[in-house]
Amino acid sequence: MGLFFREDDHKIEGVRSVGFARYREVLEGSWKALYLVGFISLILFIPFAGGMVYAILSKSTLAAIAAGVVGGAFAGPGLGCLYDLILRRLRNDKSEWWVCWKRAFKQNLLISILTGIVQCVFIGLAVFSGALMLWGATKPSLGTIAIILVGSVILAAVLTVWWPQAVLFSQKVGIRLKNTLFFILFHPGRVFGAAALQVVYWLILFFLLPWSAFVVPILGDWYVLFLSVFFIYRPLNKDFKVEDQIREAFPDNLPEEEYIP
Repeated sequence: MGLFFREDDHKIEGVRSVGFARYREVLEGSWKALYLVGFISLILFIPFAGGMVYAILSKSTLAAIAAGVVGGAFAGPGLGCLYDLILRRLRNDKSEWWVCWKRAFKQNLLISILTGIVQCVFIGLAVFSGALMLWGATKPSLGTIAIILVGSVILAAVLTVWWPQAVLFSQKVGIRLKNTLFFILFHPGRVFGAAALQVVYWLILFFLLPWSAFVVPILGDWYVLFLSVFFIYRPLNKDFKVEDQIREAFPDNLPEEEYIP
């Protein structure tokens, strides 16, 4: 009997489920590992969060940028390990979570630090601007709010496609960026849907503070990132031939099931 869902009586051996059946299958078998790696990722975000609190209280743009650089250097490796585990579970890699975390940390350390810095600098400036407008004497116009929200969704869309490539492939930055842009162009619904989900999730947590602070240690960033990668994984696997390349490089690490043709 499943922990969250009733067992799927229509499961076909050797055929990978799709849709909600696949979602519950992966979540049922991997929620604990995802939670633990997500919790580590959350801890590594503390320097960034602390720096942003100081930047907002001191109303210092330089402090916000510094928080993004320093905090991103800590948060990036944690995010890289979380994306790595999500992708492993979606391709039916059942390796022990701690083994996966250590391997991903070593293999993706540099690219994770650089990506984390860029991500946290942009997020930090967006949060800093939003906080000053929200608590400032002059309320922002709808146009200003729209620009910040649209920019946040675009950034989340790019990162949603960028991170899986960063932890899966050794590529030049230009190639990875080109792949990211083309994937977004060919699959705008899935990518922007996943990006909008992330932005709405974090906005809800922000506006429900301090009550949402009780939810953060439970859901953290692992659940919304799991949903986001889940939304794009099938076309990602098809376009980038993720599992084909892994099958070729590691014949003993084949996915257990295949999608329905």
